[in-house]
Amino acid sequence: MVEINSRLEIDMIKMKEITKFYSSGFIKTFVLRNINLNVEEGEFLTIMGPSGAGKSTLLHMLGMLDSPSNGEYFFYDKPVHRLSERQLSDLHKNHIGFVFQSYHLIDDLTVYENLETPLLYKKVKGSERKGKIAEMLDQFNMVAKKNLFPNQLSGGQQQKVAVARSIIINPKLILADEPTGNLNTKEGTEVMDLLKELNESGTTIIQVTHSEKNASYGRRIINLVDGWIMDK
Repeated sequence: MVEINSRLEIDMIKMKEITKFYSSGFIKTFVLRNINLNVEEGEFLTIMGPSGAGKSTLLHMLGMLDSPSNGEYFFYDKPVHRLSERQLSDLHKNHIGFVFQSYHLIDDLTVYENLETPLLYKKVKGSERKGKIAEMLDQFNMVAKKNLFPNQLSGGQQQKVAVARSIIINPKLILADEPTGNLNTKEGTEVMDLLKELNESGTTIIQVTHSEKNASYGRRIINLVDGWIMDK
């Protein structure tokens, strides 16, 4: 298992000259260009920019779901760009939670079973699993919904389950990709308020959004244009 040491005097994330491109013959198509980014523990960072700017690619790279073509990525001083697939999987499942626009719940599992899934991956014992799931159901006011399937929930309820699933492992970092994109205004506000509460309790949040309102929940905004970080 990859061990990390959380120390207040260091950044959680350091990206140095990160570039991502795809090659087709002699042609390179660049998605990210020379990204230099530091993220402190406890930050609420927003990534904004037009469609095709590379926002989701950057988020997936931060979440260790994609790898750079060039450059260096350090997570609590661990050289992510040099780790094996097993080490990357270990870091990802133990320290990072994802919230997607399309929820990504498992359709044929109940709310309870969806929340249980990341705990099974971590081999959490049965009694502890039950306690953690009960805590999440209570915190998100979903006790009465625990035996329902995703298609029996509203969009806002599904996203609440997705947020609960992402934090049930107590991640150090939550990555949110357009988390309110499929929700109405009231549901979107509820989800953003949840993310704000998590940030205030110490969880680092990085979100991708087109919404100025959602961006206002964070403390810092970076703008991506054609794969470059631009000064606002």
